[in-house]
Amino acid sequence: MTDPMRINHSELEADGEAADVWSERRNRRIRVVAWVVIGALLVTGGGATVFALLLG
Repeated sequence: MTDPMRINHSELEADGEAADVWSERRNRRIRVVAWVVIGALLVTGGGATVFALLLG
């Protein structure tokens, strides 16, 4: 007997090429967000401590 609340994950996942496109978009978005955060830290001075520690 199958559980009525069981989810078939194969229906929810994109297949093949579509999955690659979404994965690429997600990675690009993560990179952009990371660079924006780094830039914001540098502009506001929060990154000064990090650079001081890295560069001596």
